[in-house]
Amino acid sequence: MSKEDNLNENWKKDFPIKKQESTQVSRRDFAKFLTFVSGGLMVGSGFVTAKAYLLPKEEVMGEHFICNKEEVPVGGTRGFVIEGSAIPYILIHLESGDFRAYEQKCTHLSCSVFYKPGTGIIHCPCHEGSFDAMTGDVIAGPPPRALPQLEVFFKDAGVYVKAISENKNS
Repeated sequence: MSKEDNLNENWKKDFPIKKQESTQVSRRDFAKFLTFVSGGLMVGSGFVTAKAYLLPKEEVMGEHFICNKEEVPVGGTRGFVIEGSAIPYILIHLESGDFRAYEQKCTHLSCSVFYKPGTGIIHCPCHEGSFDAMTGDVIAGPPPRALPQLEVFFKDAGVYVKAISENKNS
């Protein structure tokens, strides 16, 4: 017996289904399968939507130290996560000398965004979304809303963030 014949025989032992039986899937069985999978996807999407509306994300409370001013060069960034949260943020030291802090998740499909130094643009590579680094507003692409922003302020040489107060006019 050749090696090829031996492989064919072993394969038949491992998978004892005849070819004619494997292709006998009726339309009804296929439709049941599609209905089952579609229903599962619908229920899963419903749970995700319900979770988003019933359990909204917690707001940033208090002031949080991020780093010292000299640790982020002009045009540079620093990623951070606030204690007690799992949301990633990005601190940007703009070429104008201003500091800005935003959520590092695109508002379209939560892809990670990054700052393009010298352009004033925060870019999402997933679907080519762009945000204004000064305001967080959408410039281009599919994102439906601006990036959530934190207020940046300084104490001595330290860079701190807190939630933007509602009465602030920008």
